[in-house]
Amino acid sequence: MPHAELDKTTPDIRPDPVIISGGMGVHISCWQMARIVSMMGALGVVSGTALEIVYPRILQNGDPGGHIRRAFDELTRRQPALGEPLSRLIEKYYIKDGKAADKPFKSVPFAKLSRIEGHTGPDSFWESSRELQVLTIAANFAEVWLAKEGHEGFVGINFLRKVERPLPWALYGAILAGVDYVLVGAGSPPEIPGMMESLSAHQPASLPLKVHGTRSDRGEFFVTVRPETLGCCGAGVKQPRFLAIVSSFGLAKALASDPKSRPYGFVVEGPQAGGHNAPPARMRFDERGQQIVEYTTQDSADIEAIAGLGLPFWLAGSYASPERLREALGKGATGVQIGTAAALSGQSGMEPELRRRALQMALRNELVVTDTMVSPTGFPFKVAHIPGTISDNAVYLGRKRVCDICLLQTNYITPDGSLGYRCPAEPVSDFTAKGGREQNTVGRACLCNGLLSATGLAQIRADGYVEPPIVTLGDDFQTARELFSLLPPGQETYSIGKLILLLRRGA
Repeated sequence: MPHAELDKTTPDIRPDPVIISGGMGVHISCWQMARIVSMMGALGVVSGTALEIVYPRILQNGDPGGHIRRAFDELTRRQPALGEPLSRLIEKYYIKDGKAADKPFKSVPFAKLSRIEGHTGPDSFWESSRELQVLTIAANFAEVWLAKEGHEGFVGINFLRKVERPLPWALYGAILAGVDYVLVGAGSPPEIPGMMESLSAHQPASLPLKVHGTRSDRGEFFVTVRPETLGCCGAGVKQPRFLAIVSSFGLAKALASDPKSRPYGFVVEGPQAGGHNAPPARMRFDERGQQIVEYTTQDSADIEAIAGLGLPFWLAGSYASPERLREALGKGATGVQIGTAAALSGQSGMEPELRRRALQMALRNELVVTDTMVSPTGFPFKVAHIPGTISDNAVYLGRKRVCDICLLQTNYITPDGSLGYRCPAEPVSDFTAKGGREQNTVGRACLCNGLLSATGLAQIRADGYVEPPIVTLGDDFQTARELFSLLPPGQETYSIGKLILLLRRGA
């Protein structure tokens, strides 16, 4: 069914949705779930994290339903110059009827950056390989386009500011698909509005890279997407609304005060939310010098002050109930963002058996979620303790450290002055050889492999070892329990549609 698209020459003046589904994990907030949410009048948000890894793996699983190839055909129709490289990508990764269950996935090229020559001045501009640029654009285009197919509802995409290297191409792919909202968290995102304006006009856009070991005389480092070098052109496309994910009034005020960074609105996320969270205001450390994550009332955002900024905002973190939605509206919020209850619904991208176990443990009050420092980013990360996952100490210790997806690496200057990459979750000897501190590796785990496993796309090593999953959820399971209690006997999960209908009572 073709898209029913609004006229791109006029501003979209439709009111903002009251309910937003969170952009969770790696492909947990998948296009199938987001499409249903959007068709019901809420804002369905897809996760843009690691789609350039997810899509080749789905192609190797046979592309069930042919959705990826159909979406790539649509991108070729809109941008014919991408047709040949997209055909090569399908030829490289697609396996009719899917790969053997015990065979590993073919790897995607590492996102190593190359310097763009021809610039004067101290600043330097960098880009990934042409193949990876096209793959990242296409995967994000496809995820948004599939979520938007056949209806006029709003669709959003969520990115992590910490995942820097693919972000410019991912953002461009989503914009080419007509994404309505872009949500960015896990770091301050002041550059995003300017990037969206440029990319909507097929103009180059740059994102500052954080590079350890730089000197002031070297200038800044930027990762840059150049649509013209890919042959992308044509009339301008719609510029999305940008929602900055914040946890404090200070960050919200700083972004709103500068016209260049001013977002359309905010998602105000409390520490109860799953995934990455802002560090607590007061740091505590154990006897080994490792940070202990412990939140207090001091870490709650000043909602009244944020409301005073005059921009739309949504509250997130244990707001998935009619009562909490009414509370949010009473505080001046436009609505709420929901995560955990959506992640446990039958249409999320979580691997079905893993989702069933998590939901059953939550129903029995056995599911414990803790704030940890497991993430290589240095941000606190909520982990659900489920046997057989990375949360199990025996599983964690039994996993060989491998860094082969590399999305959460940090950039640094090597002794010879080039750009290097390291990750606290890689082998300790490799990390310290690159100048990293050994103490920063303690307790760190590979979120890249773990989150891919949680969505049913686990890598299988040459020796048959299957990468274990890691599951992130928020603290609040009350709505999931309530929805489950309404199910007929024998039914093991509730639908995302039932969740949206329940929340609407609060509006």
